[in-house]
Amino acid sequence: MAGDLRNNTELNRFELDVDGHTAFSYYRKEPGTITLVHTEVPAELGGRGIGSMLARKVLEEARALGLKVVPKCPFIAAFMGKHPEFNDLLQ
Repeated sequence: MAGDLRNNTELNRFELDVDGHTAFSYYRKEPGTITLVHTEVPAELGGRGIGSMLARKVLEEARALGLKVVPKCPFIAAFMGKHPEFNDLLQ
């Protein structure tokens, strides 16, 4: 199913490979902060919870790196609204 989260620093995005397709979340990074700007899940993976899995992994990575999160991406913002366990990451 899903692989590990990969940080593609060349494209400024986190990537998650699932069944031959890549879901991703673009970011802008500044000292101490990461702004999540856009998340995309290929249509082939729609309806399987891949976006939520990606959001969770990205937020867990931000926490592990000690970064505060600015959720400009509507999907990430909505995910965080439903999962208060990530509220400590908000900028």
